[in-house]
Amino acid sequence: MPVACPVCGLAFEPEPGFYIGAMYISYVFTTGIVLLVGLLVYHLLGDPDTWVYVASVTVAVVGLLPVLLRYSRTVMLYFFGNAGYDPHATRRAWHGGGDE
Repeated sequence: MPVACPVCGLAFEPEPGFYIGAMYISYVFTTGIVLLVGLLVYHLLGDPDTWVYVASVTVAVVGLLPVLLRYSRTVMLYFFGNAGYDPHATRRAWHGGGDE
């Protein structure tokens, strides 16, 4: 993950330990995946053995770990890390640097 945005200069880690809160967001995402996969397995296979639930949920969660990490950090940064964000910096960078 880059230290800062190359266009607007926003620091992606505003303070040490900032992304500890992303663990809670990741937990919510993981809980949703567990429920969704569990319901799909139940619906498609008609109440199989417990090991089928455990195996399918494990494969789904482990397979989606990179996505979960990225999106939980993105949500955390979106809601709590935009204190120094200049929304016009991107427009100035893309349009030659002049103020509008």
